[in-house]
Amino acid sequence: MRIADLVNQRVAIWGFGREGRAAITAIRAKLPSLPLALYCSEGEVEAARTFDPALAVFGHEPDAVALSAYDVVVKSPGVSIYKPAVTTAQAQGTVFTSGTALWFGENPAARVVAVTGTKGKSTTTALLAHLARSLGIRTALAGNIGLPLLELQGQSAELWAIELSSFQAGEAGPVELAVVTSLYEEHLDWHGSRERYVADKLKLGDVARTLLVNGQQANLMALTAAHPQRRMFGGVAGWHVADGFIRRGERDVFPVAQLGVPGLHNALNASAALAALELLGYDALAAAPALASFRPLPHRLQPLGRHDGLDWINDSIATTPLAVVAALESLPGRAVTVLVGGFDRGVDWAPFVEHVQAHPPHAIVCMGANGPRIEAVLNAGGVACPVRGVADLAAAVDEARACTPEGGVVLMSPGAPSFDQFKDYAERGRRFATLAGFAADATGIDGLGIR
Repeated sequence: MRIADLVNQRVAIWGFGREGRAAITAIRAKLPSLPLALYCSEGEVEAARTFDPALAVFGHEPDAVALSAYDVVVKSPGVSIYKPAVTTAQAQGTVFTSGTALWFGENPAARVVAVTGTKGKSTTTALLAHLARSLGIRTALAGNIGLPLLELQGQSAELWAIELSSFQAGEAGPVELAVVTSLYEEHLDWHGSRERYVADKLKLGDVARTLLVNGQQANLMALTAAHPQRRMFGGVAGWHVADGFIRRGERDVFPVAQLGVPGLHNALNASAALAALELLGYDALAAAPALASFRPLPHRLQPLGRHDGLDWINDSIATTPLAVVAALESLPGRAVTVLVGGFDRGVDWAPFVEHVQAHPPHAIVCMGANGPRIEAVLNAGGVACPVRGVADLAAAVDEARACTPEGGVVLMSPGAPSFDQFKDYAERGRRFATLAGFAADATGIDGLGIR
């Protein structure tokens, strides 16, 4: 769907976050006289009316009756397409679209690499943009990573490096290359089931000319076997990690120790970015040295520095137990106190328990709504390290500061969403930084936009 298709339609915007504001602005730029309704929270009503006085603003979530009054609803990513109100309105003829879908409709000729995955998608997308720019390619970095595509509407780039969440993967138009970094259990509250999450994630492959996937994940390989142009990273014949190097086949290309982001999983993300660059026809070998100058993204294994004799690492983006495992694996030989817990989605913590049974950290502090459940499974598993239960993040930081030896690491890698205590993972990360004694300025991502 293009913005011009909204002419003479009854249109509503659902959500007044950054995506919603970008949609309003883009529609107004092309159709200034089109009547628009907005559904937002009660607390956003005044700001919405100031933002666009012509909006008809409703400070509540629409039900099926309200939604059915519109021809088109432009929803924000956080609104599940499986909500009963949405499916009922769809059955009565309401079309649901998004800012992502509108951007693809407006830019059918854009050269797009779309990256998705349960973990690693943000870092891989940012790495790809960083490497492409090192070759002098005018590259856009946008999407779920923190810049809605419609904010760049009307601007041009040689290459678009776009991150798409599982909420957005089915909204993309044709893309030259799709990258799937990993596939685990995630966002079951939005998708309703693991099977639907996987299916929604892999819809991106349906619109991709070429599909690049993680060859180390057998389930992902099996699920994508039918794609006619599937390629892989992580295998010994292509870009992979082995013996302390990022390698291209048998050739050592870049030392993992010099990578600007820690952890073998990030070396694999770099392999994905290099493989993507190569599939696009660029000189990935020439770009590889630029990996050394890449800076970690905020809230993703982000080193905050040393304070009170301890090293503090903000991994607030970690919302699955397996992400916590990857974070711990990035810190071998260190005395690590890890802070886990948050909003409880009922995810199985057994893989985390199995990892810490074999490789116990210095201590584990369980916090938040699912903290007691995590503490219980750890104690039942007989983990050979102290396990502490506390109420919230502030108490967790206090406990970690008290129990971690000088020179040790305090790692906040919650393995769960933040919604029990915070608006989102970024607010949680900023709060952690403040509690640890640092300025909470780790909020921006280098390189967003077109450069």
